[in-house]
Amino acid sequence: MMPKEKKVHATIKSVLHASNKHRERYDFRALTETLPALQEFVFTNKYGDESVDFFNPEAVIMLNKALLKHFYQIDHWEIPENYLCPPIPGRADYIHYIADLIIDKNDKSSNQTKCLDIGVGANCIYPIIGVQEYGWTFVGSDIDPEAIEAAQKIINKNPQLKNKVFLRLQTNRRNIFEEIIQAGEFYDVSICNPPFHASAKEANASSLRKLSNLKGEKVKKATLNFGGQSNELWYEGGELKFLTNMIYESRRFGRQCRWFTSLVSKESNLAKLYKTLDAVNVKSIKTIEMSQGNKISRILAWSFG
Repeated sequence: MMPKEKKVHATIKSVLHASNKHRERYDFRALTETLPALQEFVFTNKYGDESVDFFNPEAVIMLNKALLKHFYQIDHWEIPENYLCPPIPGRADYIHYIADLIIDKNDKSSNQTKCLDIGVGANCIYPIIGVQEYGWTFVGSDIDPEAIEAAQKIINKNPQLKNKVFLRLQTNRRNIFEEIIQAGEFYDVSICNPPFHASAKEANASSLRKLSNLKGEKVKKATLNFGGQSNELWYEGGELKFLTNMIYESRRFGRQCRWFTSLVSKESNLAKLYKTLDAVNVKSIKTIEMSQGNKISRILAWSFG
């Protein structure tokens, strides 16, 4: 059977940050040389391109392992079953845009930069990229003991992350910075990829829509190819409530963190978040737009000066 007419893909994903190592299409030949176990999941699609089945969680995890080994020299990366398996190009974009925000353009590889990752997750992905790309030091917090345990195993098995990434369990689910930022500490920036659904039902409905759009047919059962625990995917009141709480709590730590930042998936939330930022008298507000394929997101950053 002859393959369908081959799609013409852009060689460079120009929407990604200029420093992002994932601007070019996946080179599966190079990736399978780096991680031979990936070969089992690589196939030639109907357009004659090499790919993996992005609906298969095992394939997505193996692709991530290959990307992390090939581009970031991470030899050991395991996450517990059903935990969030992040799309690495988009996570890398966040780190590169943060580098633009906080570091002198002539010296982005500063070993003095200290970053706080709120919701580090079992995958530890932001610290991995930040350490390997810029040499930053990270403190990662999470409310899930199993996520902290999994992330610590990643750190322990990759020597380049030791003495660079430190983890703290948030024991009070109502707090974000409280009990994590210690007396006398200072951070150049905090980052966060917040849960953006308001309930498990909403998260499930969103997954069904995405899968239906990707497959071009109605999907009745959601299989999360990127996984995700409840605390990773939804928060009572949704993204807006979470970020509103974050902004109010950040007031108490304005002298200990130069820039507070978070991803904001829903543009409609920005207007209310700007009002909240005005209410707490921040000195600077920046909104940085990002784009991965058809998905538009943005980073909201604020500083108390």
